Amino acid sequence: MFQGTGSDVGKSLLVAGIARACVRRNLNVRPFKPQNMSNNAAVTSDGGEIGRAQALQARACGVAPTRHMNPVLLKPQSDVGAQVVVQGRVVANAGARDYYKLKPSLLPTVLESFRLVGAGADLVLVEGAGSAAEVNLRAADIANMGFAEAADVPVILIADIDRGGVIASIVGTWEILPAAERARLKGYVINKFRGDPTLFAPAIAIIGDRTGLPCLGVIPWFADATRLPPEDSASLRNNNDNGSVRIAIPQLPRIANFDDFDPLAAEEDVSVRFIPPGQALPGDADLIILPGSKSTIGDLDFLRAQGWDIDLAAHLRRGGKVLGICAGYQMLGRSVADPLGVEGPAGAVRPGLGWLDIETSMADDKVLSLSQGVDRDGHPVRGYEMHMGRTQGRDCARPFLTLDGRPDGAVSTDGRVMGCYLHGLFASDCFRAALLADLRPGRAGGLAYETLVDDVLDMLARHLEEHLDIDALLRLAATTPE
Repeated sequence: MFQGTGSDVGKSLLVAGIARACVRRNLNVRPFKPQNMSNNAAVTSDGGEIGRAQALQARACGVAPTRHMNPVLLKPQSDVGAQVVVQGRVVANAGARDYYKLKPSLLPTVLESFRLVGAGADLVLVEGAGSAAEVNLRAADIANMGFAEAADVPVILIADIDRGGVIASIVGTWEILPAAERARLKGYVINKFRGDPTLFAPAIAIIGDRTGLPCLGVIPWFADATRLPPEDSASLRNNNDNGSVRIAIPQLPRIANFDDFDPLAAEEDVSVRFIPPGQALPGDADLIILPGSKSTIGDLDFLRAQGWDIDLAAHLRRGGKVLGICAGYQMLGRSVADPLGVEGPAGAVRPGLGWLDIETSMADDKVLSLSQGVDRDGHPVRGYEMHMGRTQGRDCARPFLTLDGRPDGAVSTDGRVMGCYLHGLFASDCFRAALLADLRPGRAGGLAYETLVDDVLDMLARHLEEHLDIDALLRLAATTPE
């Protein structure tokens, strides 16, 4: 199990890279994360949803993701509450205190999923969540040492040197853990190192003197990590301000499934900009995309409060185009209703932006499906649907896509406002090339995005093979606490 000294230390990508490196050794490897908090989710082949990071790790293992690889997924809907997904299905909406009370009852389910994931595998790589040193939450923990103890697995500590204070973070974690949990720690890894690693040698000696833990690797900064899907919105990044095709995306507070846009950002001549609160949507954008959201009505209110609805109207007057994905598609319609209180107070209704003649109402069951089909011009698309809303209206007679033989989405009468429910559609090379050529006539496509992702995973594996003692990790995987 890989636990961090804090959040965003690189656990997810390290697990993906180690998984690919072990697959290259002909091992049967599986990823597992007991509990994840992310609005970046993926639909699994067995009809559930898990964190996007675990889907990437499954890809690194060369296997299809399943709902058991991330049995508890928390999808934040507000600053203090989240949708709780257990073994792929929504079971509750809970505030932080209510979820804290619920967690212990989920441990048997988590352990069941762990056993199912491990069946027939040579190696299971487990990713923790947040910090291993959150001792104030230890009594109900199922994500870090609480899981490690229940499943009886050894633990490697991951620390991020780029943020500073790496010696204190490792030693401090060691000091704050009780003796039984210290015994589970078998070593540590320094991640995101820049500069001369020989200068870090005295630090390794200091950490060893304080904790007795061996250093299993000092991993240099891996610049190509930005070409792999990020796990959470803290990692949102602009790619290229000088692209000939300019795409703008408002950064909504509950933005979800934002890895949708990674294939666009991977194109060398495309500028993808996430516009933060307080900034106007740029007047020179060729396309504005309204992204998915975990709180459609809340983020629609936020969009208006930022004045982005005015910016969108000006963009359309200039002849620009707008595309909405999932919640963004819902916002483009005449109204969004939540009669059952799926996202917030029951009975809430908001007028939409009104650029598509459609209405959306939230239902109590979530659509989760892997889908494929074609766009209006016959270009193949594939991806996944993940939504509570049901949308209908006159503009649905002009569907943006046809998925599995049925219409999806809508297009305005002038063809400049579009929307659909399909996440992941930009990873379809032909569709993406046609969309960009429509925005910039004469542009030639050529990027094979899925091949790019696998190539980067192979590069990451080779990077780790050079700087990480994988043989030692494999030996430690068979150990138990002393």
